[in-house]
Amino acid sequence: MPDMRDAASGKTGVPGPQRRKPERPRDLLGRPLAWDARNELELEDYDARTIEENHDLARRAVREGRYFPAHEAWETAWKQARGTGDEEFFKGLSQMGAGYVHLFRGNAHGAVTLLGRAESRVGRYPDPHRGIETGALAERLLDDAERVASGDLVPGEDATLDPPPV
Repeated sequence: MPDMRDAASGKTGVPGPQRRKPERPRDLLGRPLAWDARNELELEDYDARTIEENHDLARRAVREGRYFPAHEAWETAWKQARGTGDEEFFKGLSQMGAGYVHLFRGNAHGAVTLLGRAESRVGRYPDPHRGIETGALAERLLDDAERVASGDLVPGEDATLDPPPV
């Protein structure tokens, strides 16, 4: 197997076709591990799936409290949705996933910032949209961001949080 550290090259660092996200060992919160470490997080091949399949996978992952896979699935759906009018919706959902990843990794600033960005994007869409009650979700995202900012929701692996309604 080629050394994946050498797969990204050039000024932009764009990964070559032989480098896929699931190949990098990650912990359960999606943090990259050493290249020779045991992978703790199995990710789907999101690029091989449709927007609808990625959306369904992401919704299921959120309900299971698996925010990094949800972020990855919605990030792929966002790219797949370019030019459809749904790109900002999926971008917002991807940011939501990333916001909760930051929450569980202990990064209050990242959680507040990304949950706020997610709320502003998701809240622009009609209620419901693609099976999600956007108004209720936007309200929840804003509430969670405010709870983190005020210290009522303490970031870290032990943070207590019911999954948002997706």
